[in-house]
Amino acid sequence: MSMLLEANDLTKHFRTRSGLVRAVDGVSFSLARGETLALVGESGCGKSTTARLVLRLIEPTSGGVTFEGQDITNIPSGELRRLRRRMQIVFQDPFASLNPRMTVGDTLDEPLLIHGYGDAAKRRARVTELLELVGLPPEHIRRYPHEFSGGQRQRIGIARALALEPALVVCDEPVSALDVSVQAQVVNLLGDLQQRLGLSYLFIAHDLAVVKHVATRVAVMYLGRIVETASRDALFDRPLHPYTRALLSAIPRPDPAQKLARQVPGGDVPSPLNPPPGCHFHTRCPFVIDRCRSEVPILRSVEASHLSACHRAEELPDFTAGEARPIAPNAAKRLALYAERRAATAA
Repeated sequence: MSMLLEANDLTKHFRTRSGLVRAVDGVSFSLARGETLALVGESGCGKSTTARLVLRLIEPTSGGVTFEGQDITNIPSGELRRLRRRMQIVFQDPFASLNPRMTVGDTLDEPLLIHGYGDAAKRRARVTELLELVGLPPEHIRRYPHEFSGGQRQRIGIARALALEPALVVCDEPVSALDVSVQAQVVNLLGDLQQRLGLSYLFIAHDLAVVKHVATRVAVMYLGRIVETASRDALFDRPLHPYTRALLSAIPRPDPAQKLARQVPGGDVPSPLNPPPGCHFHTRCPFVIDRCRSEVPILRSVEASHLSACHRAEELPDFTAGEARPIAPNAAKRLALYAERRAATAA
């Protein structure tokens, strides 16, 4: 399988008044052409920083990035600018990422103009094509961002990312700021575009329910490190790191009459200013042993194409997201009463 993107031991440290923040601490992964790699983890674990490192939006402290077979870690700014045509990003907040003083037409025309994409007529035709590609009518070309809903604004952000026909699109939590019903529409749109245009996605998310729908492979991050990588099905069926198990057990279940015994890790997330020695997760892990407190686990192959950075990966018991059990009778009555009142109000 041809690799489009490879990150090699990426590290990013930020120096603050309080000390050195280890935002990304030796991250390595690869992304094949046409696939979706989901990068998941709690807020603050380094997902978005990693995305910006691979796009060269920020400079790494150490490590390297290879894109389409070329080491882009230290290429000059002129060459990097030409490379921008091939790698784009969709931001989390669709309103903050759009200039409120620019119409939709101007927003989509800007990257075309910067990169010398034809004359005015050709650019205008391309803008119309982009709007139709993301399901918006061409007459919206003269509207401003405040005239659209959140889902429509995100469609505009996606159209802008696709303007120069990239091979790689980084989706930085593209649906987390949207309503649940709109999330499904945007996720389906991204899937359709991937099939039609042969795109590769680096999909940043913390919602594993969305990840299960879109990902080909999944990489789990904790406190600046990747602790597990596997195909989507392998990771959801048999997670081999305790932190991944905790994330999976937190996925909401659709039946309110069932209560799950969540596997919530103890304690607080350590500060990246002073991460614990050994395994970063050992302060919260229910399977911790003395070795975890002193020796850094390497990301190693435990099963076929399934890597885990856990000393005890082979010893972990079979995973269950939580044993479902009926909720208390009084709680069930309250839910039923609430449903009756909502039905009466709607009538």
